[in-house]
Amino acid sequence: MVADRLARTVRRQIGFGRLLPLGGAEDGTWLAERAAAGVLRQAADGLPGVRTGALRLAPAAPGAAGEPAVPMPPGALPPGPVRIDAEFEAGTEEPLPATAERLRAALAEAAENRLGLVVAEVDLRVTGLLDGPGEESSRERPRPAEAPDAQEVPDTGEAPDTGEVGTAVGAAALAVPGVVRLAPELGGAARALRTVDTAPGDGTGAAPGRHVRIQIAVAADHRALDVARGVRGAVARAAAAGAPGPVTVAVVVTEVVRDPG
Repeated sequence: MVADRLARTVRRQIGFGRLLPLGGAEDGTWLAERAAAGVLRQAADGLPGVRTGALRLAPAAPGAAGEPAVPMPPGALPPGPVRIDAEFEAGTEEPLPATAERLRAALAEAAENRLGLVVAEVDLRVTGLLDGPGEESSRERPRPAEAPDAQEVPDTGEAPDTGEVGTAVGAAALAVPGVVRLAPELGGAARALRTVDTAPGDGTGAAPGRHVRIQIAVAADHRALDVARGVRGAVARAAAAGAPGPVTVAVVVTEVVRDPG
């Protein structure tokens, strides 16, 4: 049973992909690669004469990453610009450089204006030519398998925050415009919210304070970074009551929901 649970956790994390830094080092916010890729694909699918293939995101300069303002969640990449790598097939109605430029602009615009990712470059590779305007669009064909470089994040046994502080923090987050729901991925299905207090004499050696990690799904008609910033502020205020010291908050956006209903 334990082995089965661990295997399910690892499979879920691999599908989830890496946690990309959202905004700057001071924002304390991360976005699941799978959620980011979905938004970028939607932007690419709206372009005529383009059929997207594999799409991945990675640090643009791994050795130049910044220092995050808050503790990073498991599997998170440190703050810094990202690079978008995408494969595509192009129509023959216009020169390939023009098609590539349209796709590059659409991906960069979606990353900035719909998500809040800091993009340093968009690297494109043409893998083929479309036969003509009647050929199937990218949204009608099976997607190639993505291969995110996920880290194994086993179930650590962390307990979800179900106490008075957790209830207040969860309610504060859900009240922020653009938050669809608490949407856990890290550490198992019950752990959308985790609060850790440190105090003198607790054996950790850390300065007194309270750290909150919260995982959310955001509506696609809101910019993910703006929603996450609102959540950080609301959660910090809600978690301040009774805290042994300063409150820090890390937000993980696990989903971008197109039709939240």
